[in-house]
Amino acid sequence: MLVLLPPSEGKASSGRGAPLKLEPLSLPGLNDARAAVLDELVELCVGDEDKAREVLGLSEGLRGEVAKNAELRTAGARPAGEIYTGVLYDALDLASLDAAAKKRAARSLLVFSGLWGAVRVNDRIPSYRCSMGVKLPGLGALGTHWRAPMAEVLPEAAGDGLVLDLRSSAYTAAWKPKGEVAGRTASVRVLHAPTRKVVSHFNKATKGRIVRSLLTAGIAPKGPAELVEALRDLGYEVEVEAPAKAGKAWTLDVLVAEIH
Repeated sequence: MLVLLPPSEGKASSGRGAPLKLEPLSLPGLNDARAAVLDELVELCVGDEDKAREVLGLSEGLRGEVAKNAELRTAGARPAGEIYTGVLYDALDLASLDAAAKKRAARSLLVFSGLWGAVRVNDRIPSYRCSMGVKLPGLGALGTHWRAPMAEVLPEAAGDGLVLDLRSSAYTAAWKPKGEVAGRTASVRVLHAPTRKVVSHFNKATKGRIVRSLLTAGIAPKGPAELVEALRDLGYEVEVEAPAKAGKAWTLDVLVAEIH
């Protein structure tokens, strides 16, 4: 099972350990594309601060994020699972998992990123600010920048099991499963049952709980149909929209009665 996660906008501070090294990161086929984004982002943020804030879409109150990016090559790095915070990651609570569940998380979780493309939770990275929606002056839209390298690397990373896609729309632009991989991909929405509307907070929290439930139970469904059964066994109310034809992803709606 491969679980595709969005990053969090908010991030913990960089660690005090050794600085970033691209070579040890998972999915080494992405390293050239990572280096290109890293080089331009650091150059942008070392230069005109106001221009950098404009490009990155940062408010005046987030001016400090520009300085953080300027130091990416020297800042301490720590596991990505510790860097990403926010509602989904609070609900997932990687730190409190038992040893077996942590090993499953290291194997199966893949966090998408405007800067790194995608990383596993044990990959060591510094704290940064660069969303997938950013258009860098030299590279252009990051969603477009990542498509070709992702298309080369991700099908192999997906293996032959389920691909559980929990990404937000901005991050789906970087890679869309195709063909046989799409046929075993399940995209999940979390809806408020009485209204059938997506509400951001409990959407993220419930996705974090779903991943935690699967990791804790040691469940690794081979495909979308098995995922539906597993989620129902775990107590989730799930509605399914199977694809109309082969080579298309499944859509699963998880219904939540209370917003929390």
